[in-house]
Amino acid sequence: MTTQLYYNVNLATMNDEFGYGSDTPYGALRQAAIAIQDGKIIYIGDYDTALAQFTDTKRTDCQGKWITPALMDCHTHLVYAGNRSHEFEMRLNGVDYATIAKNGGGILSTVNATRQASFDELYQASKQRLQAFIAQGVGTIEIKSGYGLDLDSERKMLQVAKQLGQDFGITVKKTYLALHALPPEYQGRADDYVEQACQWLKTLANEGLVDAVDAFCEHIAFSTEQVAKLFAVATELGLPVKLHAEQLSDMGGAELVAQFDGLSADHIEYLNDDNVAKMAQKNVVGVLLPTAFYVLKETKLPPIAKMRECGVNMAVSTDCNPGTSPSASILLAINMACTLFGLTPEEALSGTTRHAAQALGLQDRKGQLKVGYDADLALWDIERPADLAYLIGQNRLDKLILSGKPTNH
Repeated sequence: MTTQLYYNVNLATMNDEFGYGSDTPYGALRQAAIAIQDGKIIYIGDYDTALAQFTDTKRTDCQGKWITPALMDCHTHLVYAGNRSHEFEMRLNGVDYATIAKNGGGILSTVNATRQASFDELYQASKQRLQAFIAQGVGTIEIKSGYGLDLDSERKMLQVAKQLGQDFGITVKKTYLALHALPPEYQGRADDYVEQACQWLKTLANEGLVDAVDAFCEHIAFSTEQVAKLFAVATELGLPVKLHAEQLSDMGGAELVAQFDGLSADHIEYLNDDNVAKMAQKNVVGVLLPTAFYVLKETKLPPIAKMRECGVNMAVSTDCNPGTSPSASILLAINMACTLFGLTPEEALSGTTRHAAQALGLQDRKGQLKVGYDADLALWDIERPADLAYLIGQNRLDKLILSGKPTNH
């Protein structure tokens, strides 16, 4: 069976075996080779050894470029209909996000548009955003529901997400987010809606449409007690949980995620030190969303130093959504994680590779260049990995390889 061999290449392996996390930034190997067979990485090392080991090879000279793991975005709301640029304009004219939401804007305006859109209309609108991610080296993406808020519309969103993954050969993790906002038909009956959302979860999970469960825990959304009811159902179904936590205030959401052994707490600008320690104890990833921070003109920074001190792994995501982060640029999120939050370029790349993989429960097969892992690779025409954080608006992706096959990005 033919082996694909990429040589004369620098590798940012993000792999402990090659010194990542100790004495070798990025786990870098220079002037190396990487071999792929049946969609998996089967060799990492020097070129001469590879030639001796693999006789039937198709070889690609990478001319000194860099290969990283394909990038991963672990928090998006990519599937939606409608446009909220008018809300962007309102915020710039002094109206805050909470006021917009209370007056029927925000999430509910997108809910109305998404409910009205057909499957095909929703697919076509979302397809363009997914293609933008793929063009920047993204090989795995999480897509949430949460703009349907009724069974049929939540199902439609998850079906679109599933279809996009199948059509574009990208790994899509589908997250159920019915506890995103209270729909108009349940105003004044939040607890009734929570009960209904729990029943919908059981239905959609049985249909194979749910990989994880999320909620928005905030004073304008749902309480920890309400979220805990949903998380209990998720646990019964064997589904991992994650949470929009501590974005606008300290609600104790991160502690709740830790109690349920969840994957991640996301946003976390208002995360307190005690709950950082609890996240560390349960190996909960802290997902940073710098583009939303930027768009909302937030000033409260996530506790980066404390997370470093406690050993909380930090992922970085776009939070692609129509209201607070209308961005499909993972490279911009990497830059903003450095410039706004003070991450190093290595931390930011880790946040979109190995730590993003952990936030999606995929750390055993994605996010690193490692023998036996999926052959999801990004080939970059850059001088060093830090260029991915340094260059703004300059996409240096040369080739994206998913399951061992080059894509037409």
